[in-house]
Amino acid sequence: MYCVVGVRFKKAGKVFYFDPIDLPVQKDSSVIVDTARGLEYGKVVIGKRDVPESDVVLPLKRVIRIADDNDARVVDNNKAAAKEAFGICQEKIKDHGLKMKLVDVEYTFDRNKVIFYFTAEGRVDFRELVKDLASIFRTRIELRQIGVRDEAKLLGGIGPCGRILCCSSFLGDFDPVSIKMAKDQNLSLNPTKISGLCGRLMCCLKYEHDNYESGKTELPKVGRIVITTMGQAKVVSLNVESRMVKVQLFEQNNRVVELPGDDVAEQE
Repeated sequence: MYCVVGVRFKKAGKVFYFDPIDLPVQKDSSVIVDTARGLEYGKVVIGKRDVPESDVVLPLKRVIRIADDNDARVVDNNKAAAKEAFGICQEKIKDHGLKMKLVDVEYTFDRNKVIFYFTAEGRVDFRELVKDLASIFRTRIELRQIGVRDEAKLLGGIGPCGRILCCSSFLGDFDPVSIKMAKDQNLSLNPTKISGLCGRLMCCLKYEHDNYESGKTELPKVGRIVITTMGQAKVVSLNVESRMVKVQLFEQNNRVVELPGDDVAEQE
């Protein structure tokens, strides 16, 4: 078992485990940690806990110190510098005639690297752009191509439901989403109804999927002949969430009624 704390570097970003050593690190503390990118500023979202070795990536990086006001000012200055770098990079992209869309710019905490996030339909030869940016910023330059779902996560927005996008508010990782999930939930397969701002299937299709999967094993399939408390019937439709079954009763002039799943049994 390893004693760790969970640190997040961005809102709705992925949570990473770090070794708190003997520091009095508590949940909601801001900390400086050692990462593969160098020193980084993050927020503790999971307090000290013991986790098995299978849950950590070894070697386990350490918490260097608890962040202070000076560290917070460094972060604010980095954000201001990133906004300026965004405008400069956009001009350089235009000068080079590159077919790419700049999405975000980020400085590492120690300012030893500036990362430019962009989207593009295909591969982009940005070697000359990197040379220009390196001559301007005098630091390491990284251009990172991201997908449309990552773009939505970075930019944020309001979803069809009227709420802030899940990916930009609380989802740390993207779970696989398939059209089968929409079919299982009897949703309209119109792409405009089941797609998010990113143009991909909405992440929320995954939320109730397990409930529908379990319901499929507990309830009879549509079209099956069943025995109910009101006689023999045919299954017309299912309400998986409430575990209700709509049936057509043979012995009552094919009257359609909705019954609890416990009152319906398949014929042997």
